[in-house]
Amino acid sequence: MAKENLNQEQERQLIELAEKITSLAKEENVLLRVLGAVAFRIHCPQFKYLEYSAKRLLSDLDLATYSSQLRGMEFVFLKLGFVQNERVKVLHGNQRRIFDHPETGWHVDVFVDKLQFCHDIDFHGRLEADFPTIPLAELLLEKLQIVNFEPKDAVDSVVLIREHKIGDNDNETINARIVAQICARDWGFWKTIQLNLDKIISYTEGSEILTPTDKKDVIEKVNFLKKRINEEPKTLAWKLRAKVGERIQWYREVEDIERE
Repeated sequence: MAKENLNQEQERQLIELAEKITSLAKEENVLLRVLGAVAFRIHCPQFKYLEYSAKRLLSDLDLATYSSQLRGMEFVFLKLGFVQNERVKVLHGNQRRIFDHPETGWHVDVFVDKLQFCHDIDFHGRLEADFPTIPLAELLLEKLQIVNFEPKDAVDSVVLIREHKIGDNDNETINARIVAQICARDWGFWKTIQLNLDKIISYTEGSEILTPTDKKDVIEKVNFLKKRINEEPKTLAWKLRAKVGERIQWYREVEDIERE
């Protein structure tokens, strides 16, 4: 099977899986939302072809929930034939759960309350804002929090930005207010986001798969977001941390739970 066809077939299967899980969760009144690469494909039907051009393959499924939903969430996965990784549950159950399907081989990670990698993305009060994925602002932040920002992260970010407006709401819009408020509280997160927004612009300018119209649209939106972030009044904690700057590491080193 050609790589592009494999990409689209994996996408179809994983989106079907995501829809099956989130639909059952909704029936059971369990709040469960899709994040990660599959969420980008779900939310970007018009411009996801750029992912194919960049040879972005999908491999597994990521979801988010609240700690108050854990019992119902486990029921959903068990009903669908998944097996929970008990070691991860014991060691990291209040932060993350991992499920595998013995027949299909699908692997699913569920993040609880927060996404905790280079920086924290707090889901409290936000998962209700969209369905079946986490809100667009958090989807973009999922990429912007990565310190070792790679071309694949730039591709995902560009596709999301090209597909959507940037404004101050969550209605098919990347909520700049949410991003700006997070940056105003946390200098470290602000620093990483600034670096990555510049990397997105550089990637966009040098891309061979984006049209001139694509490039203009993405660069204008990124510059608008940067302006919105910089205009947001910063907290005292932000200002004090800014004085220290890069003399102290401003991000968390990421460890892979599955390799522990």
